[in-house]
Amino acid sequence: MSHSPGAADSPLGKSTVYADQYDAGLLFPIARAPQRASMGIQGQPMFFGADLWTAYELSWLNPRGKPQVAIAHIMVPAESTHIIESKSFKLYLGSFSGTRFADADEVRQRIRQDLSAGIWQGGPVRASVGVRLVAPEEFDQEPLQELDGLNLDRLDIECDRFEPAPDLLSSAQDEQPVEETLTSRLLKSNCPVTGQPDWGSVQIRYIGPQIDQAGLLKYIISFRGHDEFHEHCVERMFTDIWARCRPAKLSVYARYTRRGGLDINPWRTSHPGPMPLSVRTARQ
Repeated sequence: MSHSPGAADSPLGKSTVYADQYDAGLLFPIARAPQRASMGIQGQPMFFGADLWTAYELSWLNPRGKPQVAIAHIMVPAESTHIIESKSFKLYLGSFSGTRFADADEVRQRIRQDLSAGIWQGGPVRASVGVRLVAPEEFDQEPLQELDGLNLDRLDIECDRFEPAPDLLSSAQDEQPVEETLTSRLLKSNCPVTGQPDWGSVQIRYIGPQIDQAGLLKYIISFRGHDEFHEHCVERMFTDIWARCRPAKLSVYARYTRRGGLDINPWRTSHPGPMPLSVRTARQ
């Protein structure tokens, strides 16, 4: 019986031959809709945003065969129908390593075209992937910065729940609304295929009834035993906070440590506004 490709069909957790000749066919898209449906999201989500990727292991050959290197900043719109599975992304980028390209702009355009096609899977490309390459002479201009906001990790709490527990979330519905930015470095979840740990920091900006900080920190920590991709974890956080705390505005931004030369940093927001800067934290 045929089935739609999912994470179990991807290269993740399998022995792999690493290609060094450009091959767009290595990209493995996974549909967003099934996981969103499991969270109760049907049709158009209540959020929009982007997945901000950083690729640290990008290299190719110039026309004379001399290796070139760059760091790539990649923006995948959250409204796309598919995500790209991370190991397949790594294998795809690795396939550039033995291929000659005219210049860095040709590499950038190729990545943009291939990823845009992958995340829309044959449908109309309603929003293209953004790709920016950082050349070696610009590497020392790449900033390092922690997420700004009030640090929840200062709270002395007892933790005994390690699967997402939205009932831990609450807010002061009978008080005046506040505007706050709250952060934690205690986010951890696990790859749903390999079980490998995914370590991250999260920033929650909101306007609305004041969220109980101890409950929010316990909720963030409750992802510690949870198996789900980065993008889905952030969407689950957004959905639970939106439903339980009822803010007027909300954004959730997570920065996960890199694996395989890639970090993935999903951002989801309820309202239009500037995209967060894709600036790595110390752990990234």
